[in-house]
Order: sequence, then structure tokens, then C-alpha cells
Amino acid sequence: MFTLAIDEGGLARLTLDRPERRNAIPASAWAVLAEHVGAARAARALVVAGAGGSFCAGADLGDFPMMLDEAACFRRAMRAALDALRDLPIPTVALIDGACYGAGVALAMACDLRLAGADAQFAITPAKIGISYPQEDVHRLAELVGPGQAARLLFTGLSIDGAEAARIGLVETVAPLAEREAAIEAILANGPESLVTLKRAIRLAGGGARTDAGQDHQFDALLGGAELARRLEARRRR
Repeated sequence: MFTLAIDEGGLARLTLDRPERRNAIPASAWAVLAEHVGAARAARALVVAGAGGSFCAGADLGDFPMMLDEAACFRRAMRAALDALRDLPIPTVALIDGACYGAGVALAMACDLRLAGADAQFAITPAKIGISYPQEDVHRLAELVGPGQAARLLFTGLSIDGAEAARIGLVETVAPLAEREAAIEAILANGPESLVTLKRAIRLAGGGARTDAGQDHQFDALLGGAELARRLEARRRR
């Protein structure tokens, strides 16, 4: 269901590889996803993508009878995987093509950036089958698109394309694959400690914090650190 590869430059690629089901995630696979996410902590950045032209069609509907019997277990397993992704200290990017539905949207929202292709389609449809969406994912959706747009998507279950997703803030950009890969390379070209520090600062800002002693200390350390000196010297030699 998942493959993880880390290249020599420190980029980890986590691929959902079940194209015959448009990468729908079986209930038993969430724990495996959490393990793969944990294994990516040593990388400099993580890209999450789907094989076969789809990102993720959500939870596998074939597992729903089991989910009904073990709803709390399923919810906890899904939450552990998505929280592990959200809490990675490195930048995370969802590279979205084709179908991105339900739990697939939740997976994408757990990443820092969502870069979509022109063929991307998004839908959150739990209301159509009489269930709800996990509270944490509703919260993330409302943070990204605002309460009104979140209500529109959840209440109607409508499908939107990448352009509409970008307009309302669900994704950051819609672009050809080459441009999205270039954006990932631009991230990797920056200082790894800077990226970790900036990610934490963004997280704190999202929580309403304006200052943090740990962040101030890290800012001071980076300003006087070897990485800055090395990069300034490299600029001087150009």
C-alpha cells in the first residue's frame, strides 16, 4: 500500500501504491502509514503522492462493515497516522493529482503544503453515507478554507477541481508537475535547520502565539551559526 524512499539529497517520498483502488486506504494500513511517516523523520523534507494518477480516494469502503464494529479503533489508528504526519519537524508536501476524497483530503491537510495538478478533484462526502468527519480534520479544514467554505464542502459533499481548491485555500497552487517538483527542490536548497525552525514558528503563529522563548533561542543560534557563515561565503564567491 505504501512505499518510502529517501534519496541522497535527503528528500523522502511516501507513495500510496494501490492504483487499482485509486489508492483508497484500508483500515489495517493506517498503522503502516504511521510507521512510514516515523521513518521519514531523518529526511530533510517529505513528499506524499499517489501512484497511478490518483492521490487518494479516501478510506476503503470495503472495510466499512469492520469500521462500524470497531469505529473507535479505526478512528484512533487514522488519527495516529495523520498526527504523526502533522507533527513531523521537517517540511511536508502533498503532491496531488486526480482523486483526493474523504480521508485523502485529511491526509493532504496534514501536510504543510498542498500542490495540485490540473486534473485534481476534491470531495469530502461522509454526509452522503450518513457518517461524520473526524473533528480534528474538520478543524484543519475550517482553518484552511474558513468555516463557511468548510460547511459548503461538508454539507453538500460536492466535488471541486484544483482551481476552485486553490481559490478557497484548500491547496496552495495548481501547476504542472515540473513546476511543483521545482518548488520542492527550492525547499531542499534551503538550510535544513532554518526550515525546521520556520515550520515551528508557523505552527506557533497558527496557535496564536506571538513569541516563544525556544524560538527566540533558535533564531539567535542560527544567526550566529556555521550554516549562515557557509552560505554567505558561498554567495561572496559567486
